[in-house]
Formats: sequence, structure tokens, C-alpha cells
Amino acid sequence: QVQLVESGGGLVQPGGSLSLSCAASGNITVISAMGWYREAPGKQRELAAMEYWDEGPKYADSAKGRFTISRDYAKHTVHLQMNSLKLEDTAVYYCTAQGFFGLSRIHSWGQGTQVTVSS
Repeated sequence: QVQLVESGGGLVQPGGSLSLSCAASGNITVISAMGWYREAPGKQRELAAMEYWDEGPKYADSAKGRFTISRDYAKHTVHLQMNSLKLEDTAVYYCTAQGFFGLSRIHSWGQGTQVTVSS
């Protein structure tokens, strides 16, 4: 079992900044990928930003140049800095982690945190 605890999010005006953090705990040998997906009302869950140990960061096209993801591999944490936020960034943001505990594959999701961009 792997637990993901998210923090951050909230309400911000267009052009503002917010940050999200997520910490993983539990039965973990290695986390190979960790980051954030988001789900806007009436839309499918989509990639926001992920950090892969072998490929580095990947961002949604709409997030490139505005979002920055960073990981602390030793502490099993991930941080997402979101700048120049737009109305369309409004969504529930879900932390996710993939990896292994021994030979068992891990794929966990957090509860989600709301990000609202509104004037």
C-alpha cells in the first residue's frame, strides 16, 4: 500500500501562481514516475506534469513554460510550481506515483486537490 498526501491548491486570479506538493509513504522500493494529472469539469483526466526517472519531466502542451515539476527522490516527494495560471487550468489535480515494492508494481493516486483560477 502506498499513500499519497497532497497539499496546496486553492483559488487564484488569472496570471497568478500556485504550488502543489505530494508526499508518498508506505511500501516503496523505488518510485520511477511521480507527478500530477488533472480533471476539469466535464473533461477526461489528463496529464499536467510528470517526472520520470529515466526521461525527466513531461508537461501538457498547455503547461509548458508555465509549470515546473521537481522531485526529491530520497523523500518520495514531488512539487509542482504553476505560474501564469489561466482560467483553463481550473481542475482537480491528482498526484500519482508509479514504481515498485520489491517485484510488485505500484500505481497509486491521491485524493485530489482543487485548483480554481477565477477573476
